[in-house]
Amino acid sequence: MSPTTSSPVNDDTITETAAQWFMRLQDEDCTDAERSTFAQWLTADPRHAREYEAMRATWQACDGLTPALGPSAIPATARPSGSRGYRRAFGLAAFAGALTLALGIGWNMGWVPSEYTTYEADSASRLVTLPDGSRVELNTRTQISYLRYKDRRIVNFGKGEAFFEVAHDALKPFVVQAGKGSIQATGTRFNVWMYEDQVNVILVEGSVLVLGDRAQPGRSLSLMPGMQAYYRGNEAQPQASQIKAGDASLAWRYGKLVFNDLPLRQALPLINRYLPAPVMLGDNATGDLRLGLSYNISEMPRLLTSLPQVLPVRVTLNEQGQPVLHKQSRATQKR
Repeated sequence: MSPTTSSPVNDDTITETAAQWFMRLQDEDCTDAERSTFAQWLTADPRHAREYEAMRATWQACDGLTPALGPSAIPATARPSGSRGYRRAFGLAAFAGALTLALGIGWNMGWVPSEYTTYEADSASRLVTLPDGSRVELNTRTQISYLRYKDRRIVNFGKGEAFFEVAHDALKPFVVQAGKGSIQATGTRFNVWMYEDQVNVILVEGSVLVLGDRAQPGRSLSLMPGMQAYYRGNEAQPQASQIKAGDASLAWRYGKLVFNDLPLRQALPLINRYLPAPVMLGDNATGDLRLGLSYNISEMPRLLTSLPQVLPVRVTLNEQGQPVLHKQSRATQKR
């Protein structure tokens, strides 16, 4: 039997229906007709999609909880099982009710988020306001998720770069989880950039606590305005430094990408976010070349054709069709 599809009259009804659908769609005997009915329900009201996504996300969040929210903390009827007989014995309605109860208990205990929202910026930057009033500027090709718990606010940093203006709430710390580490603040302004397993944090105002590895909370680093921190996947201790005069790392907020005599190996991760295909380095010598110029972000797709005019490089394509830069002598370049 599929969940009810009548128009929900309140948020509780939506939550219960979303829980029913969440479990029914995992059942092996869920029919194509039921999936079609679910699709209709999902698009009938924007609240349906939001609640279903929240149900899915919070259940996933349960997988990473501390042992306090292990199987013994969740009612037996709220534990998913691959056995259709088990689900039928207790009934989908009972399962949905128990799941809702378990999530409610989890929220009261601070284990499960009461809100989950994802924000993305694709081909252009975007300004968003989080439910807590914090403002976030998302750079191109950036994705974050906001989770509100009873006693804290969490942002899961999926990819890209973002500038945060955090709404002050001393009772609910604001934590950005990027890579293996995290950045904690209460009310402050800072920038987070992530590329593969590398994370860079620039503090503009306030203070933040940077942790290179959340599994080792004792190895944190406190930043003051005008400082930056860097960490990567295999480094538990973040490295801090003072921002140099003339640093243009935040120029992206004004539509610019500025390089002040930066090695090409460090510049490419910044450049590649704006290109349809990432540019690769042919060798270490090419990565040692230094780049000093300013570009309008809107003109970045033309960078590849202009780069050989400012650096002694040539461009080839590898077997995957990706552009590769190779250093060449000035004499060869002039021919």
